[in-house]
Amino acid sequence: MEQSKFNLGQDKRSVGVTWRALLIGIILIPINVYWIMDSGGQGYPTTVSLYFNVIFCVFLLIILNHITSRIFPKLSFSQGELLAVYVMLSVSSSIAGHDMMRVLSSMPAHPFWYATPENEWQELFHRYIPTWLSVSDKNMLNDYFKGDSSFYSMQNLKFWLKPVLWWSSFVFCLLFVMLCVNTIVRRQWTEQEKLSYPIIQLPLEMTTSGGIKGLMLNKLMWIGFGLAAVVDIINGLNFLYPSVPSIGGKLYDLRPFFTTKPWDAIGWTPVAVFPFAIGIAFFIPLDLSFSCWFFYLFWKVQRILGSILGLRSLPRFPYIEEQAFGAYMGLFVIAIWATRKHLMEVIKKFSGIKSRVDDTKEPLPYRWAVLGLIVAFAYLVGFCYVAGMSIWVAVLFFVIYYAISTAICRMRAELGSPVHDLHFIGPDQTLPKIFGTRHLGAANLTMFAYLYFFNRAYRGHPMPHQLEGFKLAERTGMNSRRLLIAMVISVPLAALASFWAHLDISYRVGAPAWFAWEPFNRLQSFLSAPQPPDYGAIVASNVGFITTILLMFMRVKFFWWPFHPAGYAVSSSWSMNVFWFSIMLSFFAKYIIMKSGGIKTHRKAIPFFLGLILGEFIVGSVWSIIGVSMHRPMYRFLY
Repeated sequence: MEQSKFNLGQDKRSVGVTWRALLIGIILIPINVYWIMDSGGQGYPTTVSLYFNVIFCVFLLIILNHITSRIFPKLSFSQGELLAVYVMLSVSSSIAGHDMMRVLSSMPAHPFWYATPENEWQELFHRYIPTWLSVSDKNMLNDYFKGDSSFYSMQNLKFWLKPVLWWSSFVFCLLFVMLCVNTIVRRQWTEQEKLSYPIIQLPLEMTTSGGIKGLMLNKLMWIGFGLAAVVDIINGLNFLYPSVPSIGGKLYDLRPFFTTKPWDAIGWTPVAVFPFAIGIAFFIPLDLSFSCWFFYLFWKVQRILGSILGLRSLPRFPYIEEQAFGAYMGLFVIAIWATRKHLMEVIKKFSGIKSRVDDTKEPLPYRWAVLGLIVAFAYLVGFCYVAGMSIWVAVLFFVIYYAISTAICRMRAELGSPVHDLHFIGPDQTLPKIFGTRHLGAANLTMFAYLYFFNRAYRGHPMPHQLEGFKLAERTGMNSRRLLIAMVISVPLAALASFWAHLDISYRVGAPAWFAWEPFNRLQSFLSAPQPPDYGAIVASNVGFITTILLMFMRVKFFWWPFHPAGYAVSSSWSMNVFWFSIMLSFFAKYIIMKSGGIKTHRKAIPFFLGLILGEFIVGSVWSIIGVSMHRPMYRFLY
């Protein structure tokens, strides 16, 4: 609270969600969404915890602020206004991103256009697809898939209107449940436990006094900025002109050096150095950064031991995804246990029993938050029931999904993990392994294919961005209820803008189909060859859960314990392949700084590492924009 008062004193106009901040956010959301949805694939901004496209937009607003402050000082943006725009763009980018609307937008038409006598999709599952969630007329889909046409005709608008509106309503309720959960846990995690929220450090510092003072005038920050910028400029030139030498920026695979058994079981092991990843990892606790790269190597050791013991013959051994799923369930249990007393007070408040918690300054009163959670959750279950799912399956599906979501949210708030993929192991994959595909039935499995769009991976999950927005409000004195309204407005706007961007691009150049193949090929496999419960996967999930609980117990029991359970969970992700080496370099840099200079030197070094993030994000964004505008591939620093 002292920090909040201090910031308010520094910036008296830090009111946050003003009408012009809301207007700027509304204008920028469709532009950002189109940037993300562009079929050129110029970088994937939502595959790490901090989005480069959002930082780029805020950076441009800061430049505008510098100009405005000299000519019309009264019109310059406050820190709160810049952060309100940041939060709106972060939430909307999560929706449009690589693991949500970019997947969903290609799915309504896919199973009908690509159905053939060979794959037997029509016989296997067409009858289970709800007509109000899909489009099936091949004559109308011809221009959509082949391109060289225009989306902007009344006929096309009517053709797509129903599924677009229904899916947008689903996305709205999906995120509204998250908002309600974040409202309930915000006070405990932010004010009582005082979690650190490392991911917000760059947007918070760069917007101090509207970006006119503070970090943006720090020389050490600009040294880091310049270093990262030069690296990305050279790597971009190398992409265009291979004769120019590169400075990292590529994935150098170690696997070719391990060609004999059992070492060849190591699998793909890339080494790469990314300045922004070094910068982000600098702000996470040492035990987590150590655990990230340690457990990444631990998974490689498991593969090698499996080869030595002859266990590689088992399908998917060592069941890394399943162990990771169990680990996230363990993190959820840990988060609920740490918040249990507060949750009891919230339940009392909802029930009308005298409670010790005061919700007058919360984004929503606790009664409204709990009621909103129940109503929105019921809508999601009802939506899926009408679409063909069994009620018990739908309830269990969303319970698992929000358990994973809460675990990710807690992990981001406490530790600031730069990645949290959990690829291909959401409830749509877990439930068939637990119950078997025959027990679930074709109707449930068909709906699982459509719900794949927000369960393919969890890299760009929107829930942590909502909670980080509330933390930014608390740090700067913004009105959290106004900020909640801004987030609520952002959700349907982002969903509709995502469909618009996808349809505009598809009718011009042809619809992309890569993402949609995955769930429908899986559905075909489930229905053609029903699978029994996967007991190996169930055992591995339990191993992951128990390991996480034991790691947390050891961490609480012994202060010297170096292994963090969150590192065990996130190290299994696909993105950790890309960033593990950068995180390791950051760990050693921070360790040496702390050992040699202590906390004072660490604080002095912070602007440099923020500059590494900002420099790569700005230059990387420029390369991305050039690629989008020229419709050709360009260098990208995110994979």
